[in-house]
Amino acid sequence: MFPTLIAISGAAMAARQVATGSPVAGAVLAVLFGLLAFILSPLAFPRSIAAAEAQRRAAEDGRPIVYWRTGCPFCLRLRARLGPAGARRAHWVDIWRDPDGAAAVRAITGGDETVPTVVIGDRSHVNPDPNWLRQQLA
Repeated sequence: MFPTLIAISGAAMAARQVATGSPVAGAVLAVLFGLLAFILSPLAFPRSIAAAEAQRRAAEDGRPIVYWRTGCPFCLRLRARLGPAGARRAHWVDIWRDPDGAAAVRAITGGDETVPTVVIGDRSHVNPDPNWLRQQLA
């Protein structure tokens, strides 16, 4: 919802700039707000799966599970630092779309929904250093 509001606000501001005779400023605003909306949306992340599916797959292939949520700056930082290849080496669970994922994070963090929370095997890490996780994925 938040990324949609950002995109709508950006479109409105861009339209106003164009209507007042500043098409270049309108185009710049449209591009900036569009990029911001994309970055804060789930589209910037690998496709999320359900927590139960992530746990099943992780047991089979040993890849980590990354619990995240839309708009989380720490999740964005982690995702950006992993890069596309690194991000594909983990199972991603959006806790705002999956109540079981949110429950798993609350169980790990003592009742909070602090993300990103990464589970590798039987160890969990809350807001891990992106460089450390990249080394784990290599």
